[in-house]
Order: sequence, then structure tokens, then C-alpha cells
Amino acid sequence: MGVGRKRLVDVVLDEHSLGRGNPDIEHERAVAIYDLLEDNSFAPSGHDGGPYRLTLSIQGRQLRLEVAEAGNDPLVTHLLSLTPFRRIVRDYYLVCESYFEMIRTASPSRIEAVDMGRRSLHNEGSQLLMDRLGGKLDVDFDTARRLFTLICVLYWKG
Repeated sequence: MGVGRKRLVDVVLDEHSLGRGNPDIEHERAVAIYDLLEDNSFAPSGHDGGPYRLTLSIQGRQLRLEVAEAGNDPLVTHLLSLTPFRRIVRDYYLVCESYFEMIRTASPSRIEAVDMGRRSLHNEGSQLLMDRLGGKLDVDFDTARRLFTLICVLYWKG
């Protein structure tokens, strides 16, 4: 785990707005949070404190990101429309389904081609997230990738 102030040390999912999922969903959420906490670079723009706690919830068609210093009251809350992510998340899931089906029967070259498409969509979603967070939250590309994974898992209905 990385050490430093400009990082997340806790991610909380608001169960009132997100609800509990089936065991598969809960497992994927836990893995996404673990990966995010394991390695990240995160801070509210212009803030020199930290480390931070991030609470995620859904309000209508918006993702609510509430940032606090670990153990303290919230510092800042940002609302992001989920609408720009809908197409990418949908396409990402379609490609992932194809990928997992192909693993059983397809040739390595076909699997690799689908995996490249999957990674490309994941990168596109991660870049969109970085762009949407610009001026609000400072994250590096790897952290944006992990946050995008978490957003995908939040969308997942199982």
C-alpha cells in the first residue's frame, strides 16, 4: 500500500442509495474498493491535507462524491452526472461478457483482440472520469481507472 497524504485510506458506499447487491455484486464492489485503496493518488484540488475518506452515493442520475480527511467532517462534495458514462459502461459490459464467454472456447488471438477492446473502453471511461473531475479532484490515471471500475460495479445489477 502506498504511503502519503494525498491518497484515499477509506471508501464508503452509501447503502441507502446504492442498496445491497447479490453476493457477486458485493464481492466485485469489495474487490474494486480494495484495489482502489491499495494504490491511489487522490486529493481535492488545491488541498494539501489528507489522507482522505471518500463516500459514494447515487442521487437520481448523479454520483455524489463526498470527500473528508480521514476521521473528520466532510471537506467537499461533488456531484457528477452519470449520463456521460452510460454508453461506455454499457459497451464495457458487453465486451466483458464476450471476453468471459470466449475464454472457454475461442483462440488466443480472438481472446486477445476482445481484451484489447475491453481495455480500450476502460481507458476511455477512465479518461472521461479524469476530465469530469478536473479542477475538483486531483487523481492520476491509475486512480481514475480504479474509480471507473468502481463506477462500473455500482452500475452493475448482477
